[in-house]
Amino acid sequence: MKLALKKIFLPILIGLMTISTADLQAQDQTVERVGDVLLFAIPATAFGSSLVIGDTEGTWQFTKGLLLNQLLTLGIKESINKPRPYDNGNNAFPSGHTSTAFQGASFIHQRYGFKYGLPAYLLAGFTGYSRIEAQRHDTWDVLAGALVGIGSTYLFTTPYQRTHMEITFSNQGNKYVFGFKYKF
Repeated sequence: MKLALKKIFLPILIGLMTISTADLQAQDQTVERVGDVLLFAIPATAFGSSLVIGDTEGTWQFTKGLLLNQLLTLGIKESINKPRPYDNGNNAFPSGHTSTAFQGASFIHQRYGFKYGLPAYLLAGFTGYSRIEAQRHDTWDVLAGALVGIGSTYLFTTPYQRTHMEITFSNQGNKYVFGFKYKF
C-alpha cells in the first residue's frame, strides 16, 4: 500500500506544489486558479489512491463523506445566503472550495495516516487562502468550510488496515492441515 501511495500521491502533490508556487505574486488570478485546480486535484487524489491500491472500503467511505460534505455545504449556503465580500454575489458561507479540499485532505489523513495527510492539508489550506485572496470569501467562510469538510470525513472514515493474519484449513480424506500466515 505504501509503495502504491508513494507512486501515485507524492508525484501529484509535488507537481501541485510546484504549480502553486509558480508566479503567485505575478497576479491575483494565479492564486485563484491554483485554488480552483486544487479543488479538484485533492479529492481526485484521495479517491484515485484508494482505487489504485484496491481499497474498496476506503473508496466507499470517501464517497459517503464527499456526498455529505456537498449536501451540508450547499444546504448551509442556501439557508444562510450570506453576501460575498466586495459584492461578488451571494451564498458565501461556508466556502465550497475549502470544504471540498479539506474533505479530501482529511480523508487521506484519517485513512492513510498523517504522513500522507500533511501535504494534503497544506494544499487544502492554500485553497482556502486562494478564496480569501480572490475576494470570494472572508476568513469565517473559509474556516466554516474547513470544519464542514473535516467533519464530514470523520463520520465515515476509518484507518486503513490490511489483513496481516490468515488462518487456513484443508482436509482430504483422513488428513487435516491447518495453516497460519502472517504478513509483516
